[in-house]
Order: sequence, then C-alpha cells, then structure tokens
Amino acid sequence: MPDYDVIIIGGGAAGLMCAMEAGKRGRSVLLLEHNEKIGKKIRISGGGRCNFTNLSAHHGNYISQNPHFCRSALARYRTSVFIGLVEKHKINYHEKTLGQMFCDGSSLQIITMLLDECREAAVRIQLGCEVREVKKEHAFAVSTGVGSYASRSLVIATGGLSVPQLGATNFAFSLARQFGLKVTKLRPGLVPLTFHSADLKFFSSLAGVSIDAVVGFDDLSFRENVLFTHRGLSGPAILQISSYWREGEPISLDVLPETDILRLLLANHHSKKELVTLLDQHLPRRFALQWCGRIGGSKPMNQFSRTELELLAAGLHHWEIRPSGTEGFGKAEVTVGGVDTDELTSKTMEAKRVPGLYFVGECVDVTGWLGGYNFQWAWSSGWVAGQYA
Repeated sequence: MPDYDVIIIGGGAAGLMCAMEAGKRGRSVLLLEHNEKIGKKIRISGGGRCNFTNLSAHHGNYISQNPHFCRSALARYRTSVFIGLVEKHKINYHEKTLGQMFCDGSSLQIITMLLDECREAAVRIQLGCEVREVKKEHAFAVSTGVGSYASRSLVIATGGLSVPQLGATNFAFSLARQFGLKVTKLRPGLVPLTFHSADLKFFSSLAGVSIDAVVGFDDLSFRENVLFTHRGLSGPAILQISSYWREGEPISLDVLPETDILRLLLANHHSKKELVTLLDQHLPRRFALQWCGRIGGSKPMNQFSRTELELLAAGLHHWEIRPSGTEGFGKAEVTVGGVDTDELTSKTMEAKRVPGLYFVGECVDVTGWLGGYNFQWAWSSGWVAGQYA
C-alpha cells in the first residue's frame, strides 16, 4: 500500500491550496518543499503585502497557447471564494488600482492562513526536502534527501524558472518530459526590458524618472507607469507588455495619453515660450529636457514649422523603440510557457496520458497579467486538482 493518497511537490500558493483541499476530502496528504521555509514567493509578493488576487480575473487576462484552458478552473474557484477565505481568517485587506487586492498587513498572514487550513486538514509538510527521483509503477515512488515515499496521486506545484534566487528550478519541466509530456517554449514574463546602446544612453540619463504612459505591442496595450532605469525600461506597463513582446520587434509608447499634444503645440505656435517649458507642464522636467535634446534642442515655439510640430507630436504619442532583450528569469516575476495544456485535462489538471499525475500553478502554460492574476491561477488550479487527486 502507498504511504499517502497524495504527494504534492512544491510548497507555494498552488501546492498549499491543493494540499488543504485534498486533505479536506479525507485524503492522506504529504507536501514536500525543498526550501527551509514555505511560500517564499508569497512572502515577497506585493512589496510584502501580497497582491493575492484581482477582482476582474478571467481567461482574457492570461497568456497560453490554448487561451480557453484556464476558463474551467477560474470559473469553479472564483476570486470571491478566495476573498471569503481571507475574511474567514479575519485578514484585513484593501483594493488598490485596477482591482488589485492586497493585505493591509503582511503577506505572512496569507501564508499563516494556508498553513492553518493545511493543519486542520491533517496535511503533513516536509521542509528542506529535495526530490531526487520520481518513478511510477503501480504507484508513484518519490525518492528524496530525507527518505522515500509512495502515493496514488502526485501533484507537481514547483513553479517555473522565475526568481531562481528563491529556489526556482526546472524540476516540473524535466519531470513532465520524463513522463513524455510536451513543454512549450519557456521565457521570462513580467520582466524589465533592456535596450541597445543608442537608446540606453537616453534611458540611463533618466534613471529613476517615472511617467504615466500607454505601452503597446501588436494590438495590445497597457496604461500604467513606465520607469526609466540604468538598463532600460521597467514599471507596471513595461512588465505587462514584456509577457507578450517578441524578440526583435518594436514596442510603442504614448507618453501623453490624455493630452492632444499637437493641438497644444499649435495653440502655442506663435508664442516665444520655449518648447521645454511647454512640455514640462505635462511631463517630468528631466524627460522634457532629454526629449528636446533628441530633436536638436529646445527653442521658442514660434521658431518651429508646422511640420516639425506634427513630427514632434507623433513622436510623443507613438514613440517606437526596439528592445534588445529582457533582464531574464532573475528579474522576471513569472515564466511564460510551461507544461503544454494539450497534455492536461482542464477540469482536473491531470495528465491525460499519465493517470494520477497533476500539474498546477506557474509550471503550466498559463501566465497571468501583473496584479494578482497569477495568484488567482494558483488558487484556482490548485483547488481543482485538490478535488480529484
């Protein structure tokens, strides 16, 4: 007889949710975590306050080769259900911009909540436990640095490649391939963008400056802050678009999304006011100065031709720049790509060709936007697997 009904590898958001749900069903559950502390990514999320979900989470907020795969899990375990769990544990929370839900206190409150639920469900948690080998015969055999275990079901919740300094590995993808499952191309998502030297000289001179902008790629755009850094561009709008950006392609910025800049420029066309003086009424002065430097310097408005003003306005509303790359998995918040959803059943998260093997959370080819969406996928996919494992 196997030691456990369910073994879960990975003690993050999805793994903890799956463990407590399987335990509530009377399953004997062992959760294995290779770090010495549980939920390391939960701890640092949201600046330490855990952006634990988003009120508007639905399948359109996720990237996947099959954009409909996440529909089932998200519909069956909704944002409101997790918020109800937060309220049950008397954790105070608040909504920030764009439906983002944060703890008033610390992200440790969410970890404590999940651990309390696991304790009530009689889940055994083994920390500092490195998995060395997984085999399947009649049951799953899991060999670790602290012993060997067997189970009827095995759930992989080890996340993706993002933030390796917190212990991220390619375990889930290696295991999927071991069992003959396909893994889609993996790349960093929600990550700052880097640029070639010509653009970088401009960006680095503005390091620390933040502007409200619309950032676009293909037919998609996000409006939030853009932050200039010594290496390129960051900030919420850049992180959002980075998950969609394709290497070698340009992105566009509208740095004055609420201002008809051509109308403003033409209204001041006969003025002796300097261009930089006009621009810094609407943009940070450092940016206005640098932008004027890009076009040959500032001068009185009455010295510009109409054509020059039209080009200037077009540049501010549709500034096209071509990233050279990203800052990689070390700075990425998520992994785009993962275990191919064609290999999994959306209702259960079970591998179609390997009965009893489940994949949940970030290691699946479902990647959410910035702002609590990835946590909601973790809760929803973990909950679904917990109903069947």
